[in-house]
Amino acid sequence: MRKSVVVSILLLVFGLTLGQKVPDPPSAYPPGELGELVKLGEELVMKTDTHPLTRAYVGNKLQCTSCHLDGGKTKNKFATFIGTAAAFPAYSPREKAVITLEDRILNCFMRSMNGTRPPVGSKPSVAIAAYITWLSSGLPIEQNPTKPIGRYNAPWPDPAIAKLVKSGQVDLKRGGELYAQKCAACHGKDGQGVGTFPPLWGPNSYNSGAGMANVIKGASWLKYNMPLGNANLSDQEAVDIMAFVNSQPRPAFKLTEHLPDPAKLGEYNSNVPEQIIPAPTWPPKK
Repeated sequence: MRKSVVVSILLLVFGLTLGQKVPDPPSAYPPGELGELVKLGEELVMKTDTHPLTRAYVGNKLQCTSCHLDGGKTKNKFATFIGTAAAFPAYSPREKAVITLEDRILNCFMRSMNGTRPPVGSKPSVAIAAYITWLSSGLPIEQNPTKPIGRYNAPWPDPAIAKLVKSGQVDLKRGGELYAQKCAACHGKDGQGVGTFPPLWGPNSYNSGAGMANVIKGASWLKYNMPLGNANLSDQEAVDIMAFVNSQPRPAFKLTEHLPDPAKLGEYNSNVPEQIIPAPTWPPKK
């Protein structure tokens, strides 16, 4: 076999296994009303807990951008929205069902935001989905049959992190010391956040049903994204810090307490209040 062919195969295999380089986000918004909706979605991602369209559905002081840095435009692993929409609809082990991108967004309101699931088809739901879809412009559709993540987030969670946690190599005491050294300046000694930096535990943080509440998933995110702007934690440091953070008090998660009234679970997405189309006659009139 020619060397070039072998190299191509290796690049393909390792690219799929270790995740691919995240491309740049689109440089221009779509024209017209779609572009305005995409811009609204971006605003909601950045101001989720304070924007009039979303604040009623948020139960803490987090925004989508608290985890999806720079509004999901980041090229960091396990935080980017770039390419995410291309993975949906996808099978979700958590819901044991095939879910849409909109479903995935709305479920975050219940868990990471410790709030209530907005209605399917509502303006904030459609706007955020439009924004995340725009960030996948030009990328190939690759529906995921195993988990609701895109190629640029793979492998999720990080195998090295999972191995450490599953083998019991976790030190809470060291995690607390590392938190004080590397995290407290932004998130506070008490974990309640400083300025725009979000709280990491307590009533204003994510609840126990969020992905970040899982040490393996949380540490995988931490490894690639923190400290902000200079991600340099070792696998062991990420695990110890995340274990310490998740050992602190936070809201419990009970699914039924985060679902709206059944009548508000979904909406018909249309601005046309009435439409009448006469049935065809047969045989057609000449």
